[in-house]
Amino acid sequence: MKFSVFQMSRKGGREKNEDRMGYCYTNSSGIFLLADGMGGHPEGEVAAQLALQAISALFQQEAKPELPDVKAFINTAVMAAHRQILRYAADKKLGDTPRTTLVAAIVQKGEAHWVHCGDSRLYFVRAGELLARTRDHSYLEQRQDVKRLASPPATVNRNVLFTCLGSPSKPVIDVTGPVSLQQGDKLLLCSDGLWGNLEDIDIVYHLGQKTVSTAAQELVEQALLKGGTHSDNVTLVAMEWETPDSADSTHSSISTEAIEDGVFASTVQAGWVDGLTDDLDDLDDDAIERSIAEIKEVIKRTAARKP
Repeated sequence: MKFSVFQMSRKGGREKNEDRMGYCYTNSSGIFLLADGMGGHPEGEVAAQLALQAISALFQQEAKPELPDVKAFINTAVMAAHRQILRYAADKKLGDTPRTTLVAAIVQKGEAHWVHCGDSRLYFVRAGELLARTRDHSYLEQRQDVKRLASPPATVNRNVLFTCLGSPSKPVIDVTGPVSLQQGDKLLLCSDGLWGNLEDIDIVYHLGQKTVSTAAQELVEQALLKGGTHSDNVTLVAMEWETPDSADSTHSSISTEAIEDGVFASTVQAGWVDGLTDDLDDLDDDAIERSIAEIKEVIKRTAARKP
């Protein structure tokens, strides 16, 4: 494989950065990840970090050097991440569960698959044109899809999601792929701190006209500028497939041809999660329901103690 990748995260006007991003690859498979810990719930940054750690750990375990079944991996990995967050909340006896959105893309055999849960997005751009964009799991976007509204109603908050990882209900995910990749295709994974301040047309223009590193940095700076002093965290991971040899020297191009089988590269911090193997051995609907029941019981006891 040959690709260029650039990742960037800025805190904006928030007290802390609850976004997490990273990527991992072998000599013939790669995964790109972004999670946005949700405000209004405890330890969103922990939920985001656990999600990335769980998924990257499974990728390291199963990509030998390719994933044998990408769609099966996606479903297993997302549910493993979800359960890791529930388990953390139960172990810490939290009165509410940490929660996070997730968007991830996998590339191998010249094809891309992607999955998302919540409102972190993926943009797929080819030759300056938007070929695909994930649809947010928000009540606003679902309402727009149904009614084809020209503009969002003032009474609907775009930040209200109906699914995420870590909530006491099974997450809803959308999986796309396989999509064949061509030289110069670009994938952008981003948190709502980016797309919430920029129009899709601006995002696509930058990706179509510039290298991923230049486009990514300019998009982040524009989003922060428009967000002002109260800007949300702004995070992205941008990838260009089969970067041309004539590309600008600022391109950070990765060629995996020299990577031996069994070698795994990752930018995700702390790539293994304690107890993850045990979770995989018991990762079924009954196990998920038991974890949810534990969380609900903790919430119930916490509520009962309040005056």
